[in-house]
Amino acid sequence: MTITPASTTTTPVLLGLPRRIVEFTLDDEPVRVPEGSTILDACAAAGKDVPTLCQGDTLTPKNACRVCVVEVEGARTLAPACSRKAEPDMVVRTDTPRARNSRKVVLELLASSVDMSTTPRVAEWITEYGADPGRFGPDAATVAGQPAKVDNDLYVRDYSKCILCYKCVDACGEQWQNSFAIAVAGRGFDSHIAVEQEAPLTGSACVYCGNCIEVCPTGALSFKSEFDMRAAGTWDEESQTETTTICAYCGVGCNLTLHVQENEIVKVTSPHDNPVTHGNLCIKGRFGYRFVGRSQHVQNRD
Repeated sequence: MTITPASTTTTPVLLGLPRRIVEFTLDDEPVRVPEGSTILDACAAAGKDVPTLCQGDTLTPKNACRVCVVEVEGARTLAPACSRKAEPDMVVRTDTPRARNSRKVVLELLASSVDMSTTPRVAEWITEYGADPGRFGPDAATVAGQPAKVDNDLYVRDYSKCILCYKCVDACGEQWQNSFAIAVAGRGFDSHIAVEQEAPLTGSACVYCGNCIEVCPTGALSFKSEFDMRAAGTWDEESQTETTTICAYCGVGCNLTLHVQENEIVKVTSPHDNPVTHGNLCIKGRFGYRFVGRSQHVQNRD
């Protein structure tokens, strides 16, 4: 019998070409960022706090909310920092009266039409920019007040908090999950997020990966556990601890971040900078944590 020795040839590792450095002026200071970076990337690197809602670090910018607009010298209109690429020798100002007034009006319009009570940092921005949503009147709301859709045991859709940023559509569609269970229905003022034929989620193409929850910036999509605890007044994010571990359901090696309150897991996320998940999980990884405390609950009943 002839034994063929194993090949010692190794597969070459292809490294990306080094990116050129782009130099431009940001708030009267010179900055240098890799080619392809956005203005928002440059602001983050420089420690400048530019507000944004629809921007997601795992999704292609959608330019939907317009809270991150900045002023670019020579440009007729304000530019969305989340998608405008940095260009050599451009001059950008992030805190001009024009940019601040635009952010103020956008915050007023959003907060007067939807419930932003669970949107991180919005209350802080409203104070910072002197926004007054009430000046549009209490009748300005178009969708706020509609009941939340609770048609499954995993997550809740509360469209009274939806700002139509389309991040859930992108995460469910071709950018990540490719389930296409979520889409934009209607046109103009009637535009809204829905599943096909306005059916219950249980009758749609949804695979319950929860990746739409991961990217939702306002809490319009949330874990049912979080929804129920907020309703009961027991949700306390400040007291929660986060522990990152490896999912045990398969061999892919997805990272899970367990959010624990009072010694119980209340929800599961995944690090966005993880090279395996990029913040995404399957139904088991995101929602399969309930078995952890099941034995303890059974013993308590006994």
